[in-house]
Amino acid sequence: MSSAPSADLFQPLTGDDPAVVGGYHLAAVLGTGGMGKVYLSYTPGGRPIALKVIRPEFSGDPEFRRRFQQEVKAAQRVQGLYTAPVIDSDTEGAQPWLATAYVPGPSLAHAVAQHGGLPLRSVLLLTVGVAEALHVIHGAGIVHRDLKPANVLLASDGPRVIDFGIARAADATALTSTGVSVGTPAFMAPEQAAAGTITPATDIFALGQITAYAAIGAPAFGDGPSHAVLYRIVHEDPDLSRLPEELRPLVTRCLSRDPADRPALAEVIELCHAVSPVPLRQGEDWLPQTIAGSITERLQLPAPVRPPTAPATPTPTAHSPQSPAPGSAPPYRPTGFGMAAAPTQSAPGGPGMAPPRNPAAPSGAFGPPSGAPNAPRAHGMPGGAPLPPGTMPSAYRAPQGYTTGYTTPPPFHTAGFTPARAPKRRTTGLIIAGSVVAAIALVTTISALLPDAPKDNGKSTGGSSSASGSSDTPKPRTDPKPVAYKNVNVTANYYLMLADNPPRPAEDTDAGVTYGHGDLYFSYDSMFGDEKLGTANGKLVLLNNSQKGSLKTCRTETRYTEKIGLDQLTNGSQICVLSDAGHIAVATYRGKSGADDPSRYFTVDLTIWRNAEDPKES
Repeated sequence: MSSAPSADLFQPLTGDDPAVVGGYHLAAVLGTGGMGKVYLSYTPGGRPIALKVIRPEFSGDPEFRRRFQQEVKAAQRVQGLYTAPVIDSDTEGAQPWLATAYVPGPSLAHAVAQHGGLPLRSVLLLTVGVAEALHVIHGAGIVHRDLKPANVLLASDGPRVIDFGIARAADATALTSTGVSVGTPAFMAPEQAAAGTITPATDIFALGQITAYAAIGAPAFGDGPSHAVLYRIVHEDPDLSRLPEELRPLVTRCLSRDPADRPALAEVIELCHAVSPVPLRQGEDWLPQTIAGSITERLQLPAPVRPPTAPATPTPTAHSPQSPAPGSAPPYRPTGFGMAAAPTQSAPGGPGMAPPRNPAAPSGAFGPPSGAPNAPRAHGMPGGAPLPPGTMPSAYRAPQGYTTGYTTPPPFHTAGFTPARAPKRRTTGLIIAGSVVAAIALVTTISALLPDAPKDNGKSTGGSSSASGSSDTPKPRTDPKPVAYKNVNVTANYYLMLADNPPRPAEDTDAGVTYGHGDLYFSYDSMFGDEKLGTANGKLVLLNNSQKGSLKTCRTETRYTEKIGLDQLTNGSQICVLSDAGHIAVATYRGKSGADDPSRYFTVDLTIWRNAEDPKES
């Protein structure tokens, strides 16, 4: 094992890396993954954090942004002993980012690559810790979807599961058809590899893979090209010949192809306790000493990056205005409130005139009015009050062109002091006056040479006529090409997302109560036999028999609803689905399951125009 800790663990920033994200000054690069790049930073109090900046390819997809926002909100509810808590986030910026607590420990992938498989006790403690983490994650309504050795960190007091739920935001975006993969093939479940329904049992399969990998030191389904590994996962049995005998029953059940045959998380923990030769207690000695040494390396963090301190400058006065340093932003000057716009000019009315008092400031204090357009504000603070010291950086975004630090200038007029009058500059005034006269003469000459503009004889619809192709003329939206899907079955209490390609039913984690994620869902009340087709993210329009479902028809219809009973539909009935994400679809009803069918579902043909409208703000 290398003894140089910082050189390999904390990479320096390059020219492509930002210096500041959301007010956090970045100190080093921790790693790069399929979703983005992870940086080391610090809170104002000095606690280290891991800040992940999402890749631009995902940031530009409106469906990703909508799902990422949902997943971040859900992840903030996850507060477990074996998870890295979400500290801060920005889901609406130019590049979304997410900050979690920094875990000073290697990933399971790194530890196994450096030192091989773990002893039995360490594997069992790893398995029960990850199982507890999944219990909390699933309790928040999240399926991890990308549980793998790289997303399990080995801290001194137990494992930590990271990146839970984030993969869901990307797995149904338009990027899935451009070669950008989400998830690691060697640790996918069969239903995930076959684009089937993702459930909490999907994470149980990955947990079995984690346990086998930690004990064997290699993936249970082997290495090789992605398509070969995925084929073995779907069609072949794993190679568990090198797995300790005590772990085989547990791992074999977790790796069942049928999700219904996999054990529950509570049962996984019970099985681990049953096969352990000693009571399982998490402690500082749960890892081999060689791996524990790498935790010490990760505690030798780079120093926090502090913002540059501006050099000391004289306090500005009415007769001695302060000029900005070369290359820096000009100091804030409120305009429209009796103050001159130019930073070096005296206040109108001559020297000695007091600037406006800030209504939000104490009596006698002066500063920028709370309504000034560029005045710094604290997020959520009433009246635009200045940002108090120690506030989290992301709570304040400095206006473009201004630094985050703003010092209120002292009063221009104080008792017992009248500033000296600034000397007049006649030469400068004459030069400016001459330049104005010359400019007016030049404009008059050019206007005389131009032909008269044609009159519109009152036919113009606007306040003034404009040339064809003016930048003010809105460009017409180019309609997207429709994509058709035949015989899509939507099971009771499942939902579809129009952005999915192809749209596949996903189980509603709220058990048919709120359907918080569905663009199109099937609600079934077993007590009253009530069957409805509905949407939670948009509007529905049931078209008349005389109407033909099309993009134009769905755009013009306004007879909106959110639920339609299946008893209102016949074979061939068409429904417009308008999602808040901007997707539009025509769903052609093709009937429902029969009385003898073991499952309850309805069938539709879908024609989808993705990104047909601008997404609505949430």
